[in-house]
Amino acid sequence: MTQELITISPIDGREVVRRPYASEAQIARALADAQGAQPGWAALGVQERGRIVSAAVDRFVAARDEIARAITVQMGRPLRYTPGEVAGFESRARHMIAIAAEALAPIRVPEQPGFTRFISREPIGVALTIAPWNYPLLTAVNSIVPALMAGNAVILKHSDQTPLCAEFIERAFREAGAPAGVFQYLHASHEIAQRLIRAPEIGYVSFTGSVRGGHSVEEGAAGRFIGVGLELGGNDPAYVRNDADIGHAVETLVDGAYFNSGQSCCGIQRIYVARPRYDEFVERAVALTEQYVLGDPLQDGTTLGPVVRKRAADEIREIVDAAVAAGARNLIDPSRFKNANKNSPYVAPALLTQVDHGMRVMNDECFGPVVGIMPVDSDEQAIALMNDSPYGLTAAAFTQDQEAALRIGRQVRTGTFFMNRCDYLDPALAWTGVKNSGRGVSLSVVGYEQLTQAKSFHLRSL
Repeated sequence: MTQELITISPIDGREVVRRPYASEAQIARALADAQGAQPGWAALGVQERGRIVSAAVDRFVAARDEIARAITVQMGRPLRYTPGEVAGFESRARHMIAIAAEALAPIRVPEQPGFTRFISREPIGVALTIAPWNYPLLTAVNSIVPALMAGNAVILKHSDQTPLCAEFIERAFREAGAPAGVFQYLHASHEIAQRLIRAPEIGYVSFTGSVRGGHSVEEGAAGRFIGVGLELGGNDPAYVRNDADIGHAVETLVDGAYFNSGQSCCGIQRIYVARPRYDEFVERAVALTEQYVLGDPLQDGTTLGPVVRKRAADEIREIVDAAVAAGARNLIDPSRFKNANKNSPYVAPALLTQVDHGMRVMNDECFGPVVGIMPVDSDEQAIALMNDSPYGLTAAAFTQDQEAALRIGRQVRTGTFFMNRCDYLDPALAWTGVKNSGRGVSLSVVGYEQLTQAKSFHLRSL
């Protein structure tokens, strides 16, 4: 088994991080320290926990420039955008801190003479967060902060592509004075991650990643009767109705398809446009796509960086080539993007028309700067096509008729339904998915439910 992680930057193929994987002794000590620290952490109460977690967020945000550059170097997103992920980390963290007292308050039941009855929300113990590289802060914060606010200890296993993010988060908690053992990270291989999932000290696992990874997590947790939250990605659709503001729809959906080089679980991959507006939408989408600048993400003018590694780029190009071979048209000439190179992780954006649902691009997660566009003749046809997917993370409708949007949204099987926006998480709303997009909930008051155990108190007075 490999004894260390090595992070290769997709920018230029340089090794940028090398770390040893955790030894068995380090794993055992981390688990013991977390289990030992958790009761005292829970006993501090929600207000004091909030003070410490808030202080950690302050310290984390203070290092924004360092963290943003590290994200860019490790996974390739343009530097003009990565400070926004630090801001998103802060926004989600502060929201979950602010609602913690309400979310964790005992549930009162109707009064009954001679009895005191309520349901408390008890911490589970030790939570394990397994975070991916594509949004290394936003995927991690969704579980880390509410788990800590609920009184749990947390162990973070981050992707080998973005290990510095785990180190930055741990540093912030240490500098904020968090008790030893309350928040820790372990650099871990897949085998070590399975060892952690099976560890009796772990009471909950939060995983963000691929469907295959989700199966692996469920297999590791099988028979343990612990909670598992799985956010497994999508093949997210959008519908542009006849009454849509086309300029807004094009701007929003092109960004939703190509931001982060399409490496977003809730990025837009399928667009259905009312036939009378189809030609206009496509023409304007092509023009906007051609304005992207593919190149070195450390350069100011770059708006599209490399995907995470050449192997991922090869798979994206294969999906596009297969669609074209099956009759699709790619309206974006790759030669317009001088840095696109079939021997590198730099991939030109693709906008495909004449697609159908027999093509992989329209029924599987591509995880690259690729979008397919189809005309539709009715809301009913759009709904049927939006639902014709093994995924269900988000979906969007672009319309000026809110009642129509609600009617459509109620029929689309998805975790989040948007009107006139996409590719966004609101921490006040539950983040969840259906079908192969996973199970469980993070963010919002509902997100606290998975990170606590209901405990009933039934007290009789004599």
